[in-house]
Amino acid sequence: MILGINLGLWLIYLFSLLAHDFHNSIAEMHYNLKSQSFEVSLRVFTDDFENILKKENHLEYLSLSKAKTHEPLIESYLKKNFIIRNAKNQALVLSYIGKEIEGEVIWLYFEIPYKEKLKNLTLQHTILLDLFDDQTNLINIFYKNHKQTLLFTRRERVQKLEFPT
Repeated sequence: MILGINLGLWLIYLFSLLAHDFHNSIAEMHYNLKSQSFEVSLRVFTDDFENILKKENHLEYLSLSKAKTHEPLIESYLKKNFIIRNAKNQALVLSYIGKEIEGEVIWLYFEIPYKEKLKNLTLQHTILLDLFDDQTNLINIFYKNHKQTLLFTRRERVQKLEFPT
């Protein structure tokens, strides 16, 4: 029995060393017709997100599990790195809602109001792209019964959003 527990702990340790061989985020963005806004849920690795916030804000220590101390830093980072632009190339206003930490990942929630036609919009999704060369950001965008999936990398930082007319 002890051998089984030790082996289990050893496997958990090895998995934790290997678990971060890749760098990605995944997001879902729904356009809510009633509120006329994009509702976004973004999942990133907590330690990666803490590292980018430390780098961006020249901090030696930062823990996102501490109450709401770092909410302004999170909001500022999101506003710089997740930008929807309208046909006139104007950035839409992002409104940060909050976060949830689940083990090794953090969920970030925000919305972006938009009351005009869903036409000629672009999305810049550069979350963590300046931290890791191999970072990829996948986003699934939902509007009515339409789904669009986009992949963002260091080379593909801005993409066009397409909605059925």
